[in-house]
Amino acid sequence: PYGQREVAGMGSGFVIREDGVILTNEHVVRGADEVVVTLSDGREFEADVVGTDEVNDLAVLRIRGDARVPVAPLGDSDDLLIGEWVVAIGNPLGYLLSNYEPTVTAGVISGVGRNIIPSGERERGYYLDMIQTDASINPGNSGGPLVNALGEVVGVNSSILSRSGGSEGLGFAIPIRRARRIAADLLNEGRVRRAWVGLEAEPAEARRLGRGGQVRVAHVSAGSPAAAAGVRPGMILRAVGGAPIRTPLDWEARLLDARVGEPLEVVVEDGGRERV
Repeated sequence: PYGQREVAGMGSGFVIREDGVILTNEHVVRGADEVVVTLSDGREFEADVVGTDEVNDLAVLRIRGDARVPVAPLGDSDDLLIGEWVVAIGNPLGYLLSNYEPTVTAGVISGVGRNIIPSGERERGYYLDMIQTDASINPGNSGGPLVNALGEVVGVNSSILSRSGGSEGLGFAIPIRRARRIAADLLNEGRVRRAWVGLEAEPAEARRLGRGGQVRVAHVSAGSPAAAAGVRPGMILRAVGGAPIRTPLDWEARLLDARVGEPLEVVVEDGGRERV
């Protein structure tokens, strides 16, 4: 028989409500028997996992008791500009440092709407519609905030692409717009509600490196919202919610932000004519 041993993990997070609600990455607390939150002033609290969303790599924690803690101001990730300054906050060295205070790294917004495809079997699923930054993000930064020049959180530091395990100028963060919605679902519903439209997309033509130009409707489920709206297989998907669709992953990314029960504006091309 194999023996078992207890291991500890460490990550970052930030407070989104003064009654001790904290946002972090799902992989930071995955499989945890006990969660301890340490603030930058050295105070420690036991915390409970309110809920997790593995698809978006997000988790919501709540500090036990009635402690009042400082809240990180949340900004808007919809109007980010390529080249604007951002700061990544976290504890990249984890247990190698005895300091409680987090550290910061500075950089710029390198790109938005980035869809990352896993490169091997060991990596988890797709990361869709991510913010890319060259601010150094190392192991231990996961779950920490990406902050704009106004001190507002615009993203949740989540993943790095690295051959060495360190930072190579390719840091990624989950847009705070989506993170806020996921957190609200977990707090209010206890689960994440995902929109379904009954439409599957595929590349309209094969291109080198798998990068598309046009995306067409591959299948529409009978009785679905897409069918009721008149969408048919073969139509070209042009845009969703004002954002252009160039690859099937763009479509999947837009679905992640679709809200249950609310209209979704889809622009399609049908026989050379565009319609909404």
